Amino acid sequence: MARGQRKSIEEKIAAKEELIEALTARIESERRELEEMYQEKRRKELEVVSDIITESGLEPDEVAEVLQQYLESREEAAS
Repeated sequence: MARGQRKSIEEKIAAKEELIEALTARIESERRELEEMYQEKRRKELEVVSDIITESGLEPDEVAEVLQQYLESREEAAS
């Protein structure tokens, strides 16, 4: 039975290199997209915090001070 023309090893290597390059490009693209998703998630979280600060009527430095005191009290309670 005739099997048709077989690819040379050079052709197989070239095809495999092309495949790896395409997959590498795809992985980089997916990583960029994932990073954008993380950044979007962080922006949304910060918007929520910003809204809470605005609604509370406190200044950002006041909120930072309150959070710092809270964190210190948690550390003391954990000790």
